[in-house]
Amino acid sequence: MPIIPNIGGTAATVISTAAQDAYTLAFEISPIFLVGGIATGVPGGVLPIVLLGSSLAGVTQGVLLGSGLNFESFFARYIPIPGGNIINQSFARFPFANQSVASNAVIREPLTISLLMYAPVKDTAGYLSKLALYTSLATSLETHNNLGGMYHVLTPAKFYRNCLMTAMTDVTGAETNQKQIEWQLDFFQPLLTQSSATTAVGGLMKKLAGGSPVTSPNWSGILGI
Repeated sequence: MPIIPNIGGTAATVISTAAQDAYTLAFEISPIFLVGGIATGVPGGVLPIVLLGSSLAGVTQGVLLGSGLNFESFFARYIPIPGGNIINQSFARFPFANQSVASNAVIREPLTISLLMYAPVKDTAGYLSKLALYTSLATSLETHNNLGGMYHVLTPAKFYRNCLMTAMTDVTGAETNQKQIEWQLDFFQPLLTQSSATTAVGGLMKKLAGGSPVTSPNWSGILGI
């Protein structure tokens, strides 16, 4: 049997803290990435949303002091809202010849995912800067959307790539005295990305041009024409 090294209490604590910090940073602090749009000039063309409405002071302080990340310094936290899709399909309603035909009459539907952005005011200065922060965030997202930008949304269950934003809505409950601190961000993942559409249409046109029979045309976005 392989020898499992004995990790001391301090080392184990450091590893556990680092893993927890990485999870929190990835899934709660900055699970949304802007792609293209206003991120075009960024190296790699991807911009974490944490750079729009927050400060990197928590990261810098944690790295320099070795004390872990100061998550309290960040502007907001994001939580997946129940109801998001991992698989979303529908079937034709007309009569089928047999069960095999029916099982192949599957139509893929777009996936949707929504995140709750929780951004309470933490101090007096926060009340003074709230309008400026939200105006900057909303302007950046609106500009990104107008430029045809997309989003990658990371959740613990699925990584949603190349999504479009459909809405940002105030859903603040009555149980808090603060106003407009809970926002629902809705995302829509189209059936076809640009590269997949090019491949699908290219494959179909190649068969048609060559006079080959199209035995399994697929209009729902799944390749394999």
